[in-house]
Amino acid sequence: MKVVTGATGHLGNVLVRELLARQEQVRAIVLPTDRASSLADLQIEKVLADVRDLEGLRKAFQGADTVFHLAGIVSVMPGQQELLRQVNVKGTSNVVEACLLSGVRRLVYTSSVHALVEPPHGTALDETFEFDPERVYGDYGKTKAQASLNVLAGTRQGLDAVIACPSGIIGPYDYEPSIVGRLLLNAARGKLRGYVRGGYDFVDVRDVASGLIDLSEKGLKGDPYILSGEFISIKKVTEVVNTLTGKHAFCPQIPFPLALFASRIAERLQLLGASGAHFTQQSLYVLRSNGLISHAKATRELGYSPRSIRQSIKNSLEWFRSAGMLS
Repeated sequence: MKVVTGATGHLGNVLVRELLARQEQVRAIVLPTDRASSLADLQIEKVLADVRDLEGLRKAFQGADTVFHLAGIVSVMPGQQELLRQVNVKGTSNVVEACLLSGVRRLVYTSSVHALVEPPHGTALDETFEFDPERVYGDYGKTKAQASLNVLAGTRQGLDAVIACPSGIIGPYDYEPSIVGRLLLNAARGKLRGYVRGGYDFVDVRDVASGLIDLSEKGLKGDPYILSGEFISIKKVTEVVNTLTGKHAFCPQIPFPLALFASRIAERLQLLGASGAHFTQQSLYVLRSNGLISHAKATRELGYSPRSIRQSIKNSLEWFRSAGMLS
């Protein structure tokens, strides 16, 4: 039995689909508030549990040989430190303890490249850089770094665990949709009013899902593995979308100082109850961060070979159309 926390999320539902394609039995851990559409019509067992509830996890993990821990809060918004700590840090500690109590054979924890200390520009980020909450940027990165350290502490207690560090995830089955999914939708609809100079390393959700399964079978105990794709600028993303859709809406480059000023105002307005900001100080930081990320270790040890970002964008737009989210 394979157990997946965070099963209704973008990566979670794709992982469930990949496990089913490999004829595995799947138990999905879901919250009462989770969107059920991403798992509709899938032949799986669903269990209501919260990663903040240790006893609920212990029961949910009974009989499982592998747990894929994906549940977490991904946020670049201010004012969410406590929620991030409760879910990402405490929740992961509970998952580790529940695995130990339930006799789980292997835990595959999905961390993030943001949990690793970022090297200077020009130096590739790889697994030689450590998890350090004091030296990574942003509340999300800090909580994922601490959670990763908690998983490593579990290995010293006898737990067989490996850690995956994906970069920015993109691809089909994006029901929510994600931040990247909203970017693609806005660009495809001609509603993207501007972009900021910068870019990031994006990886297809299907490649990450396959990588997680390969990690469960081949990954070395206690080792981190970066599951990245390729770097692409935001400008290039919009150009690829325009080429694929045949639309060429005007989309100017916004000067970085102006974008930073606007993000500060948008964040303050959100704290007062306004709708979500399109970009924040943290998201702007990511676009200017070191986007040189190496997945050489995963390629060497797992046979990991991610598809092109253009293919991922194409498949994302095709899926959005099939789901009625894009005309």
